Formats: sequence, C-alpha cells, structure tokens
Amino acid sequence: MVRAICLFVLAILVGHSSCQDDEFLYDTFPEGFMWGSATSAYQIEGAWDQDGKGESIWDRFVHDDVPHIVDGSTGDVACDSYNLYQEDVALLKNLGVSFYRFSLSWSRLIPSGDLRHGFNQAGIDYYNNLINELLANGIQPAVTLYHWDLPQGLQEHGGWLNVSVTDRFAEYSDFAFLFFGDRVKTWFTINEPWVQAVQGHGFGDFAPGINQSGILDYQAGHNLILAHARAWHIYDGKYRPTQGGRIGFNMYTSFLEPKTDNPDDVFAAERAMQFLIGWFGHPVYSQDGDYPAVMKEFVAFHSAEEGFPESRLPQFTPEEIAYVKGTYDFFGLNHYTTMLAENGLFPYAPSYIRDGEIIPSFNESWPESAAIWLRVVPWGFRKVLNWVSNEYNGVPIFVTENGYADSPDQIDDVDRVNYYTSYINEMLKAIKLDGVNVIGYTAWSLIDNFEWTAGYTERFGLYHVDFNDPLRPRTPKSSAAFYKQVIADNGFPAPPPKL
Repeated sequence: MVRAICLFVLAILVGHSSCQDDEFLYDTFPEGFMWGSATSAYQIEGAWDQDGKGESIWDRFVHDDVPHIVDGSTGDVACDSYNLYQEDVALLKNLGVSFYRFSLSWSRLIPSGDLRHGFNQAGIDYYNNLINELLANGIQPAVTLYHWDLPQGLQEHGGWLNVSVTDRFAEYSDFAFLFFGDRVKTWFTINEPWVQAVQGHGFGDFAPGINQSGILDYQAGHNLILAHARAWHIYDGKYRPTQGGRIGFNMYTSFLEPKTDNPDDVFAAERAMQFLIGWFGHPVYSQDGDYPAVMKEFVAFHSAEEGFPESRLPQFTPEEIAYVKGTYDFFGLNHYTTMLAENGLFPYAPSYIRDGEIIPSFNESWPESAAIWLRVVPWGFRKVLNWVSNEYNGVPIFVTENGYADSPDQIDDVDRVNYYTSYINEMLKAIKLDGVNVIGYTAWSLIDNFEWTAGYTERFGLYHVDFNDPLRPRTPKSSAAFYKQVIADNGFPAPPPKL
C-alpha cells in the first residue's frame, strides 16, 4: 500500500473549490459481490529472521545505518502474525468476510530468492497452515505473490534493474502455484508496481532506496511488467486447467481532477492518469498494448531535450507487446485519494515528475487524514472506477485496497467509519448508476501494522494492535463493527419509512 506518494506530496498547493457531492444511495450490491480485508507479509508477520527465512530488501532497509523510518521502528516483530495467524483468522471470521487478501514473503519461502539455491520448508508449512485455517473458517485465501519485499540476495544482483529477476519471479510464481494453488483460487502477481518503481528506484524513500528518477524507475517498471506477464502465462498455461483459479495485476490508482477548466489543465489531468495508471495498465489491459502514447511522447521529448541519445523509457519489442497484452483476468485496483492536476514543469531533470509536466495539489477544503498524502475525496473513487472501466473496455474491477489513516490508539475511529461509508457508497453508485463491473471490495487493513516509512505513527486497521505489549493484543475498532454490518447487509438497504 502506498504510504508516501512522492509524486503527489512534493508540491502540496491550494486548489480551487470543487463540489462533487450528491445524495447518498440506498441500495445493495449485486448478488455474489465479494467482501474482504487485506494485509501484507512484511507489515504484519514479524519473525524476520526465524525458521530459515532469508533477508528481504525491507529487512535491510529498516536496519540501515541511515534512518529511513520516521519513528525508528522496524517490521522485525510487527503484529507477530507469524505466530498469531489464528487470531487474525478469527478476526476475519467475526467480520463475515468472504476472502482475505494477504501476501507471501518470497524470502520466507525461497531464502535467497533463487530457487536453484533451495527452498524453506518452514515457510511452506506456515502458509499451508494459514490457508487451511482460512478455509476451515469459510474464508477464501486471495494471495499476492509480491508486495515489495524482494529477497536481498536478488537485490545484490541488481534486483528489479536486472532483467534476470523476471526469470527468478517466474520460478517463484511456479513454486507458489504448485504448493498452494490447489486451495488458492485468486492470485495477484505484483502489488502496486508504481510504488516499487518510483519510490524504490526513483525517489529512494522506499526499499531498496535507489534515487535515480526518470531513469531507473522506468527500468524497474519495465521488468515488473515483464515479470507479471511471466507469472500470468505460467498460471494460465500450466495450472489454470486443473486449478481453475484467476490471476491479475494490482494497480495504485488515484484520481486526478483538473485544477481549473483551462484546457491545459484538463490535458494535464488526463496525462497524469496515463503516467500513473496507464504506465502499468496500458501494456496489460489496452487493446493495442505498449506504454501509453502520451507517456512515450513526453518522455522521448524530455530525453532529447536533456541530450540523451534515446528515450529514457525502455521499449517493448513487438514480441514482448504481444506477450504482455491481455495477461489479466481482472483489474486489481487500490485507491485511497484524489489530487488536482495543473499543467507545469517540475524544476529537476531528468525526473518522472518533470516528464509528465504535471503539478499536483490538494484542495484545502478536502478533509485530512493522519497521512499527508491522503485526503478524503469520496467522489474521486467513483470517477477512477469509471475511468478504468472506460479506458480498458469494461474490465472486471476488483477493489483490492481502500482505507483511511488515523493516529495511534483511536478505537472509536469515527473518521474511518465516515470514510468507509462515503467511499463504499461511491463504489455502489459506480456499479448501480454507471454500470461499472466491480466484483469485490477489500478494506485496508485488517489490523494496524508497520506502515512502511511511517512506522507505527499511522494506523489503517479495523482492529487496533497494541505494539507496546509483547502479546500484541487485537481490539476491534468502531470501523470493524461498521464494516461487519455493511457485509451482512451487502451494502446500504433503504431505511424504514418514517411513520
């Protein structure tokens, strides 16, 4: 999950007023609509060096001599879900969810990241136990193969900057399908590749901490897309016939609203959507494949302007375009907030931000959260669902993350309840009023956890975790009761008429 969206917080400006609210929709979701909650391995498991687990890039990042985490914390223990997974499953059962989205720790299963060096049976046992516990409680496992925690052994050979990582990811994916695919019927290949590329290799504020925007972020992104396609083809050709599951990509999506009605700002907003969502979405979900035309044009222009002999954006071969295109069963959509977009140049070159010629901002009237990058803008959720549906020919959309950040120790989390109420209702409008094919919704997150560079200063959980207590007790928040009711009602049934 995105925690410090550098693209959008480098310039927090005051925008114009934009009222997009309309009436609350009382209605229910389609029959069979899926409700769930989510976590990721590094954020909750702990046990970072136990039972044969290898080191990941986030293990290395948080233990670095240079401080990266605002409160100096780590995910070494986190929620201790490695030992307390049965408690987490009990929380899920109490909510009444139909599925649980969690990620596998690549380095817990294959310590070096390279299957040729062996695998870790204890890691297989852990995930088998978790999957079996979920199924025993009537909850479907929905598994993310990669949520940013690359094995450090692979990073030492270039990580996502070395095209050989796609071979290693293909082997790892095959391994996961083989051991868990008999029971896991929903797979996600890579979570928010934009974050791994831009924040991990462009700005360097996320692991592996590489700061070369406009060059290495594009290279990493290129390999992430190829890795996704490798995993999809392995599942589609080798496992789908017998396992009968489905598999897709997970995209970070924000909605970009034009700051003014000026045509330059209108174009900037659409361009921003292509640089954010289209970068990874277009090669997979569009009918023609490849990167968005506007992205190729703008990166090539700035590259030439800066004296580069060719575009800094890598090129797909015709064979790669054909191989990547159509590698999806659904569009995994993570969404939290909306921004304003203004046409303009960021001063630093080369950079991903300058390439897009977009100056992002917030409207000062939009309510804040504990995360600087997250403002409460419910109507943007409906708009981004429509944008993805229109851009990619009515693709089935699986909302794989949506949530609200508040400060620690808020049990009566009214602001989160209000956030979920308004955002879920906007999703309902997208389905019922606009005809968008949304098939499921995932609340982020099940429990308070290690929130990347924010450490434990920001909380997203439906359940509070006391990180000062070695037992890591979980306590339901008001939002847990609210979400439980929404699931039970399958939405927002009309209230009884007043007498």
